Amino acid sequence: MFFFFVGGVEQQVRQVLKYGAGRCIACGSPADLVEYEKVLKLFFVPAWRWLGKGPAMYCNNCRLFFPESYSLPHPESESLPPSAVSDSLRCRFCDRVVKPEFRFCPFCGSAL
Repeated sequence: MFFFFVGGVEQQVRQVLKYGAGRCIACGSPADLVEYEKVLKLFFVPAWRWLGKGPAMYCNNCRLFFPESYSLPHPESESLPPSAVSDSLRCRFCDRVVKPEFRFCPFCGSAL
């Protein structure tokens, strides 16, 4: 006897708590603070839903869910204005201020 099973668990946005609360850790675009739910799908039909453990950040651009504590702040919330810091002291990927002795960005991990 042979059985096929097609199914899986997927995360979906249940409710947006705050629009533009942070930035995505993958692409840097604005991310929303959301309440999410997990959905068990059998043969692509939702069969069971349950709430996630807590609020999470969701990027509309790359559709990534990530913990709220990992979100990158908006550039305007940094203490130094962008014109006061030279380009050599900024990460070219996440645009955060880094120390000149760093070889890798401590925020996104990219090589400097």
